[in-house]
Amino acid sequence: MSLWTSLEPASTTVDPGGSTTVRLRLRNTGDVVDEYRCVPVGDLAPWTTVEPQSIRLYPGTTGSVELTFAPPRTPDATAGPNPYGVQIIPTEHPEATTVPEGNVTITPFSEVRAELVPQTVKGRFRGRPKLAIDNFGNVALTASVNGSDNGDQISYDIYPANVQIQPGRAAFIKATLKPRQIIWAGAKQSRPFTLGVQRSGAEPLPVRGTYVQPGLLPRWLGVVLSMLLALAIAFLMIWFTYKPSVATKATEKPQQEAVKTVPTPDPKPTPSAPKPESDPKPEHTKGGGDGAAAAKAKAEREKYHNVLLRNGTTRKCANVSDKGSIGGPVDQLTCNGGDGQEHQLWSLELMPQGKGAGPGNADLYQIKNVKDGYCMDLPDNGPAPKETHITEGPCTGRSDDNQSWWLEKRVETNLFWIHNYTSDNLCMDVSGYASSGGDMADKMPLTLFGCSDTDDQGWSIDKP
Repeated sequence: MSLWTSLEPASTTVDPGGSTTVRLRLRNTGDVVDEYRCVPVGDLAPWTTVEPQSIRLYPGTTGSVELTFAPPRTPDATAGPNPYGVQIIPTEHPEATTVPEGNVTITPFSEVRAELVPQTVKGRFRGRPKLAIDNFGNVALTASVNGSDNGDQISYDIYPANVQIQPGRAAFIKATLKPRQIIWAGAKQSRPFTLGVQRSGAEPLPVRGTYVQPGLLPRWLGVVLSMLLALAIAFLMIWFTYKPSVATKATEKPQQEAVKTVPTPDPKPTPSAPKPESDPKPEHTKGGGDGAAAAKAKAEREKYHNVLLRNGTTRKCANVSDKGSIGGPVDQLTCNGGDGQEHQLWSLELMPQGKGAGPGNADLYQIKNVKDGYCMDLPDNGPAPKETHITEGPCTGRSDDNQSWWLEKRVETNLFWIHNYTSDNLCMDVSGYASSGGDMADKMPLTLFGCSDTDDQGWSIDKP
């Protein structure tokens, strides 16, 4: 080998969002002038800069290049030791390529965000908010959740109370709030509460919300009952106090001789001829010609029943967890052909009054999972922004919810864009970018994003 190399230092440490530099020294131990091209390899290659990228050395001379490592402050920068290498390719003798190796230790960092959905819940007997916890750090997060309020007016049932979240992932916590006292009548009361995310060695992260508890009996009912009681009292008072005066104008009749009269017999009535009964008109039944229309409607329903939603870029299918749950994530997974396929089967059901109700007279559908019976859903009821994670929820069948989807066939790709009707017609998307290959892994969540034929928003609807 006609090359000597040395990394100074061979091991170094860097903080996510920062940078560090390592010097690579090279010596031409051969007898000809050669040019050496340096290419970083390994997991740290996307965050490594080589300056200069090539160096020309005379025999017996030494040169150096600078390697700069700048990992981003994201969950992709895995905490701990990360080996790397630099491939050195001689121009004159490419078969003598060498790869010196070193090690960069990325320091851990924690970044947690929590959001209450919705922030205000209502209920006479209970409220059911959800707490979304996102781990934006590069180490696993272990946390517990508890609830508190002023005056201990609410009891809390939290499931699960303890969670472990991997870097770049999220968890949804279900909370049930129950007031300790029932308001039978009167104005509604607002009770502020806090769900605290407890982490080991860190300050608790408080998430504040409001529980609105209305009275059991509405206020208008008391007004109506008061008016009815007043009317009943007034009626009784009138009934017992009013006495009508009664006077007679009859006088005594003078006595007269009775005149005997002979009653004349009443003439016999002449029997009238019976009216002829009219013949009933025969009823005509309308002939049926609806068989072809019914068969066409059935074929239309079966076309999108029990289908796989396969992404045209990643070639993976829309998937839910083994049991499925309200608020549970919808992600992508390698398309199964065996017993696990039922978690990837979906039915596109026409919404009530959804025929031709979408843009360009497109039909509106709700997308129901065949295994658990829940529909693709988004947080709350209104429009959702880009990068909102798609979850599961009970199927509402309402067009004012955000469970309405419509299909757009793309001529260029022969795939479908699946638009969310409520969320400004954004498209169903796989998290990550197709250009960098960041969307290829299993369990990548499905989100909303702008529609494009060059990213991963195209889907095929396949029968298994």
